[in-house]
Parts: sequence; C-alpha cells; structure tokens
Amino acid sequence: MRSRNATPPEFSAAYPAHLVASWPLGVAHSITVRPIRPEDIDLETEFARKLSKETRYNRFLGGGVGLTPEMLEKFTRIDFGRDMALIATATIEGAETAIGVARYARLADDVSCEFAITVADAWQGRGIGKKLLAMLVDAARGHGMRRIIGDVLATNTPMLRLAHSQGFRIERHPEGAELRRVVLELG
Repeated sequence: MRSRNATPPEFSAAYPAHLVASWPLGVAHSITVRPIRPEDIDLETEFARKLSKETRYNRFLGGGVGLTPEMLEKFTRIDFGRDMALIATATIEGAETAIGVARYARLADDVSCEFAITVADAWQGRGIGKKLLAMLVDAARGHGMRRIIGDVLATNTPMLRLAHSQGFRIERHPEGAELRRVVLELG
C-alpha cells in the first residue's frame, strides 16, 4: 500500500476496542486480532524483520522498499477515525508475537480505501489472511467506506485467490501487466 499522508495522523478517534477478537488455531495456539497501537512498534519491527524476501516482495509490490524506523512508527500510529490497522498475534514461548497485519488507508475520494495484508511466512495457509481481510472489510464498511481496493502482484496467486474467494473483482491494473487491482464494492 502506498502512503497517502505526508504528515503524522492526528489522533481524533478513540481506540476501537470493539474490533478485538480471538479464536483458537489448532491445539497449541490461539490468535488475537486487535487494532494496532503505538506501543506495538517493537512487535511490528520484529514482524517485518522476519518476513522472507518473497513475502516482503509481495507485500511491497517489489523488492526496493526498505522499512525505515519512520515507516514502522507510521505503521503503528493510526488515526482510527480515518484509517485502520489490525495486528494478529499469538503467544509463542510466553511472548506476544505478531503473525499478521492488515490495514487500510482512506483515499482522497473519502469513500474508498486501499488495503494491504501480510501474514508471517510460518503462519500462511492457516486462514489468518482470510480472517484479517474479513475483519478489515467489516471495519471499512463500519467507517462508511463504499469500496475497498488493493494492488496485488500478478504472480501473488495466494492473495488473488483469497481476494476472489471474498468477493473481490480482479481487474487489470492501470500501471501494467505485472499488477492486478482487486476491488470490493461495500454497498
């Protein structure tokens, strides 16, 4: 997802605690999804650091993005009245560990938002991306968004399959054949 705001957000909305959800995942783990907080910067930093080259490439639509401390801080300081970021965590060896992140940023038309989802490599294929996407769509709908869009590499088959399974249209991307645009009308 590309940045839409050059200045730090103003925190005009309260923390959306109603979006916190937990569910079991197999015998050994349970997953908690909640809106991200500024104090999650260490979780976000460790999460990003552990992503494989392929996952990082898919998330940032290419290999040229270096995650700076400023970017990571911006990823955890969200104006919840405007945008949303959800973090999925599991307790591993007694410590809360980030295993997925989903976010949307409101676009200039004020009725559309652009989303992105990343799931840690070891946790892919377990339904976490599906749960994150469903929660993100619900949050966008609750904030009055009429459309949620994402830019996906044409080679990122798992993400394209996930989007399609959740009702997104898959369209050609205006910037070239290496990308697809996924679009869901929220009504």
